[in-house]
Parts: sequence; structure tokens; C-alpha cells
Amino acid sequence: MSLIMIRADSKDKILNSLADMERHARLKINGTPRIIQPKIADETAKRIMKQNLKFKSSQSVLVMVEGDTTQSIVQIRKIHPPAHLIVISEEYPEYNALEAEFKNLPYFKGYYSHKKR
Repeated sequence: MSLIMIRADSKDKILNSLADMERHARLKINGTPRIIQPKIADETAKRIMKQNLKFKSSQSVLVMVEGDTTQSIVQIRKIHPPAHLIVISEEYPEYNALEAEFKNLPYFKGYYSHKKR
């Protein structure tokens, strides 16, 4: 399982990015994406990337996808979604905290999978 954080300035960009992940990156999203506070997402992204961010997000979600982290990174790099996607691997100290908190976060409404299960 991989954990992907999506940062954007609108809900529509997050929805389009989720669709791109499924259609073009061929990643299978497990369950429903969860809303994470934009401030927490921005701070996490800044720590992981070890650089200042170009923009602050106003909407952010966490997504669990099937497959390993390396595969997710390779697939995400092939697409050009309208939002900022960060694959959070087990190497980062933030991974365990975000994974544990994932089930307690509110559901992101408006998303549904286009793939048949």
C-alpha cells in the first residue's frame, strides 16, 4: 500500500487528479480519499521535499493505493495532474503518523471510482 497526498487550490482539481491517477497512472485507490487539513499537508510536504513550497493549498486529501511505493512513484511521474501529488513512502517519519491518522480523517465527498471492481 502506498500513501499519496494531493494538494490543490480547489476540489475540482483534486477530483481531476484522482481520476488521472486511476485512468492514466493505472493506480487502484483503496477506499475513499480522506480530507487532511491544508496547513498540515503543506507542512508535511515542506518537510518531505526539504524546500519551501511554491503555493499553499486550500484543499488537501490523503489516498491509499494498492501497490508498492516505488511503483506508485513511477506511475505518478508519467502523468500531469492539475494538483500537487506527493507519494509518501515508509522511509519518511511522517508516514506512520499519517497512516495511523488516516482512518480518523473525514471522507472526501464527490469522489467515485470509474473502474469496475
